[in-house]
Amino acid sequence: MKLLSDLLYKSGIEEFKGEAKRSVNSICFDSRQSTPGSMFIATRGTNLDGHVFIKGAIEKGSTVIVCEELPEKIEDEITYVKVGNSSHALGIIASNFFDNPSDKLKLIGVTGTNGKTTIVTLLYLLYIELGQKAGMLSTVRNRIIEETISSTHTTPDAISINKLLAKMVDRGCAYCFMEVSSHAIDQSRIAGLNFDLALFSNITHDHLDYHKTFDAYINTKKQFFDELSVNSIALTNADERHGNTMVLNTKATVKKYGLKAMADYKCRLVENSFEGLHLNIDGQDVWTRLVGSFNAYNLLSVYAAALELGEDKMDVLTSLSSLSAVEGRFQHFKSTNGIIAIVDYAHTPDALKKVLNTIKDIRSGNEQLITVVGCGGDRDKDKRPLMARIAANLSDRVFVTADNPRSENPETIIKEMKMGLDPVELAKILSISDREEAIKTACTFAQPGDIVLVAGKGHEKYQEINGVKYPFDDVEILENSFKILQK
Repeated sequence: MKLLSDLLYKSGIEEFKGEAKRSVNSICFDSRQSTPGSMFIATRGTNLDGHVFIKGAIEKGSTVIVCEELPEKIEDEITYVKVGNSSHALGIIASNFFDNPSDKLKLIGVTGTNGKTTIVTLLYLLYIELGQKAGMLSTVRNRIIEETISSTHTTPDAISINKLLAKMVDRGCAYCFMEVSSHAIDQSRIAGLNFDLALFSNITHDHLDYHKTFDAYINTKKQFFDELSVNSIALTNADERHGNTMVLNTKATVKKYGLKAMADYKCRLVENSFEGLHLNIDGQDVWTRLVGSFNAYNLLSVYAAALELGEDKMDVLTSLSSLSAVEGRFQHFKSTNGIIAIVDYAHTPDALKKVLNTIKDIRSGNEQLITVVGCGGDRDKDKRPLMARIAANLSDRVFVTADNPRSENPETIIKEMKMGLDPVELAKILSISDREEAIKTACTFAQPGDIVLVAGKGHEKYQEINGVKYPFDDVEILENSFKILQK
């Protein structure tokens, strides 16, 4: 039970109607979860407006309604609270309801187009290695010390975030490492949270189906840093074109990391192979099992964040060398006949280009690089031909296929991927809409020593078709394909 006055603190009240001295036993923004004595916050979503469900919430027992517009019919026994932005108010109320858990641990938020999951996971694993109790909120999974909790969104809703943070506090966690998506920032899912450190990786073409323009996407990411407190640290990538833009005018203390530009934390890539990376970080040699120049940035950002949070330099460097690759992020293995298979989440033009360039830097040049790639349905269509062109220009052979087609016809997506490609590029491409068949066929084309990259889905264990998620695992399909070929 929480007092209404405590829940509404800093929520942006514009108008108040009804009984003020109330207690609330639960909060929700989905009217189906309304119960007797609950508070219903009517938020405006992308497809639905919660104000439509106020009557239903009251019928289910909600006694407090938080909204941006008061309903025409006011019920005498209900308390109505009008706010300027109900999504923002939801974040504040959720934080208050769970006793502001982000104030009771160190909360580190990581944002950027690529690298969020890897950085957050590496930070979590690093702190566990250092003997700390830590939690993690990520695309792949949520963790509270050793407990694993399934994840459905890159950044959960405000109530779920605060509930998870409260559990972390109860379990004695001193740190939480959290992915912060542009959708979460725009939808105020992180409102009310107190971030001790915010980290920026990079920003490239993505989510324009939602943000409409690249400038809007950049400004949404920047908003995360704009709202940091003077007690926070803003850690940005000095080599990234928009790295300085992110921290412009932030109240937080700005720190930078980079391999090229002047920065507070520097790294030099000494050697890059399928066995791992040899790095020189702030004058110290480090060997790690992670592969690729993009992971040099990820590891450097993790190192910088840990030192800004007060960890010992040598302890951090020692622990970094023991960390393994994150599931679905340049996850690679070698078949018994010597074919190298790689699964990566690369689903944006920039991410795909980085993965293919990483392979190019490592490969001898005598082997074939065969890429399997698709584009998601009901998402940013502008990137489709870009993805196909990058794959064709940096691979010897390309199989374009389905990748969560959702409500779209996979053949249509594949056709749009191939639009505008020149004859040389098209000559490298084979179209197979069935993803499993595409992977199997790619494996049959591979000879000992060749490289097969399956991009786009990474850690995902499903294929989404017409609203249904069917079991599908790129790694499993690859392994089974090689087993069949070796019989």
